[in-house]
Amino acid sequence: MILHTTIVGNGGPIVFLHTGLQTGSTDFEYQREHFKENYKVIMPDLRGHGKSKVDQIDILHFFENSVVDLVDTLNHLEVKKAHIVGASLGALVGLVFIKRYPDRVKSLTLSGVTSEKPSNWAELQRVDASMQMAILENEDAVNYFNGIHLSDWQSFIRTSQEHDWYPFEETSEVSSIQCPALIIVGEDKKHEVIGALKYQAMNELFHVAIVPFASHLVHSEQPEIYTAILDKFLDSIANRDR
Repeated sequence: MILHTTIVGNGGPIVFLHTGLQTGSTDFEYQREHFKENYKVIMPDLRGHGKSKVDQIDILHFFENSVVDLVDTLNHLEVKKAHIVGASLGALVGLVFIKRYPDRVKSLTLSGVTSEKPSNWAELQRVDASMQMAILENEDAVNYFNGIHLSDWQSFIRTSQEHDWYPFEETSEVSSIQCPALIIVGEDKKHEVIGALKYQAMNELFHVAIVPFASHLVHSEQPEIYTAILDKFLDSIANRDR
């Protein structure tokens, strides 16, 4: 499917892939305003999010389907190659995308990724499920998400709780990635920090940034620091290509 996509700015293409329950226009807002000065900022709504409506999300094939959506969308936009930046759900889509279409990615930036299943994964899942149920029981939150999503986002949450669908088979291996890569993690997410350092040990093309006073959503918790790091990373690639 062709994803509903917001585009601002001019220049080389950079694609921002949003977190779960957000959209291309509601996530990475600080980064969008910064990078639109020098880049064409492309912000798709992933399937089942925002205006990229689907009747039902196949949770067990979500990432493979999302990768097909993304390549179809880039083809539609006549974008042959782009910087890919993703957080949490969007980072997982970006990671699978580069493995399936490495020639379409100029650089990869990830945050909010768990590389290997932690020993306390079941407990972490219970905590996430509790937070998600709190959203479903909050009238203001329900009204907000009803306003930004055309698909049944509540069904997406409930279905995701019924399956262990995190793609550890993809996140555990990054040695095949052959473009410049950056992973930005918040210091409070210890298993994400450990995973980022494993990525760097596995692949010398990976740069790692550990941001203080931040957790899973580092791009929104510390937007200035995150953006400065990403800017430096992209500048290094531009200088290399000159």
